[in-house]
Amino acid sequence: MLEIRALESRYGRIPALKGIDLSIAEGELVALVGANGAGKTTLLRALSGVQRVSAGQVVFEGEDITRASSDRRVRLGIVQVPEGRLVFAPLSVEDNLRLGGYTRTRDESDAALVRVFEMFPVLKSRRRQPAGTLSGGQQQMLAMGRGLMAKPKLLLLDEPSMGLAPRLVAEIFAAIRELKAAGTTIFLVDQNARAALSVAERGYVLETGRIVLSGSGAQLLDDEQVKEAYLGI
Repeated sequence: MLEIRALESRYGRIPALKGIDLSIAEGELVALVGANGAGKTTLLRALSGVQRVSAGQVVFEGEDITRASSDRRVRLGIVQVPEGRLVFAPLSVEDNLRLGGYTRTRDESDAALVRVFEMFPVLKSRRRQPAGTLSGGQQQMLAMGRGLMAKPKLLLLDEPSMGLAPRLVAEIFAAIRELKAAGTTIFLVDQNARAALSVAERGYVLETGRIVLSGSGAQLLDDEQVKEAYLGI
């Protein structure tokens, strides 16, 4: 579904991505792990079209989208749930969700809203509340639900467990497993390497803008370098 070839991106003169090669097949859940500043969010932003690419190629379902606009990518099915949730605090929960479905017809949006409320019942019970009054975990559910409203073919999840209590982290990863079981293709970025690699079929390790390791989730969990650097073992 997605092929990234020799991708590079920079902030001014500072290189952030240095020749990334990566692929994701339809229906896969692929994890990307790495330390703060490794370039994980930059890569997702490059895939979403909001971060400029200086070299390389992004191919989605056989189409070169390296220079495609961000709204074009959403219409093609690439949808990002951003780090930090970034909900529209004054707007209601339902209005936040409907904004996520702005590229869809009203009937499609209505159907997607029903599915989101089935996955996250707490959002249905609070649909009229301002999003800013929700807890951190509920806001993460809202951010994921907003992404799902766009009917993604490829869902980019950026640090979904950030700042959440362990119980809420478990709930978020249960939802990720549910999405995977329903056939959604997912590219997951999370500093919680153990949780991310545990749900992933394959994974990549990013260090200072370069892919330094790749393999199945189980292989990376058992890798001594990953254990030492990311699992605290």
